[in-house]
Amino acid sequence: MKKRYVIRTVLIVLGVLILAGGSFALEQYYRLQVSNFRSRDGQEHSYNIYPGATIDSVLALLDSDYFIGSRPDFYLHKRMKLFNYPEPGHYTFPPQFGDNEVIDRLKYGRQTPISVTWNNYVRTREELAGKVTRHLMMDSLILLQLLDSNEYMAKFGLNKETSRCLFIPNTYQILWNITPDKLFARMNYEYNVFWNEQRRRKADSLGLTPVEVAIIASIVEGESHNPKELPIIASLYLNRVRKGMLLQACPTVKYAVGDFKLRRILNRHLAVDNPYNTYKYPGLPPGPIRCPLAETMDIVLNAPKTDVLYMCANPALNNTHIFSSSYSGHATAAKQYRHTMDTINWERFDEMRRRQREEAKLQQAQQQ
Repeated sequence: MKKRYVIRTVLIVLGVLILAGGSFALEQYYRLQVSNFRSRDGQEHSYNIYPGATIDSVLALLDSDYFIGSRPDFYLHKRMKLFNYPEPGHYTFPPQFGDNEVIDRLKYGRQTPISVTWNNYVRTREELAGKVTRHLMMDSLILLQLLDSNEYMAKFGLNKETSRCLFIPNTYQILWNITPDKLFARMNYEYNVFWNEQRRRKADSLGLTPVEVAIIASIVEGESHNPKELPIIASLYLNRVRKGMLLQACPTVKYAVGDFKLRRILNRHLAVDNPYNTYKYPGLPPGPIRCPLAETMDIVLNAPKTDVLYMCANPALNNTHIFSSSYSGHATAAKQYRHTMDTINWERFDEMRRRQREEAKLQQAQQQ
């Protein structure tokens, strides 16, 4: 009888221990693999972890956005996984996750890439450096120094004036703490993806290098916001390049002067002594006057064959141009345009343009 009692007691104790152990193991599995962090607002959250950050400082960041189920369990699991310090980087965490998720990401530097975007309105190297590094850990001054370095840019067959050609406008997925050298390597890769063998052959058939195509494309974009006109504008400048004519591109004068909001190019602007002033200096300017879009470079490569040599803004000021193959035709259009510019009420014109933009946005919204 006593023996049965002892056996039963042992079995009960063992059962309790097994149940307790199982419950502990189940909780540890849940905290480790399923959920020890739950978002306070049900959303994912992102963090920049700087060099020198500690596990405690990261936990404090997470605590501002997440309920932490058990801190002791987290510290137990981080010791089990030999997690001593977080790797710097940008990390995005889901609304709910376990300790394993955060420990593995931070221990092995499994970052969430940043979307880095710049458009074709980036004109100067200073603007480019600022746009590219806006959401990166990289200092914009370091990037600018490299863009300004003929020696560094020579690695990519470029110089300080043509360095912007390497940065084709787009949205790129880039690691937040990428180094300058790796950023340039990435841009060089993207540059060569665009400038494949087919495009290089097209450029060569036009007697141009990829850089020269980019320079022409940048001028084409500066001339018009009307996409229907871009091919003929590209053809115009290709014709001028072939004939060895002065390009006489007003956007290059704005670049030379450093005032991109000029409404009228006056004689004093045309007299500016700057290699980007294509009214004064023959041939292409030393570099692009903006970072041209890939689509515009393709327009230059596939420009139609025309005899157009001149263009003038339409006196109707309707975002179109009058194109001419002879100077006499161009002179007539230019005279009409100058008369419009001399007599226009700019306040009324700006109001009209504002209404047009609003109507265009409304029509676009309705179509969507």
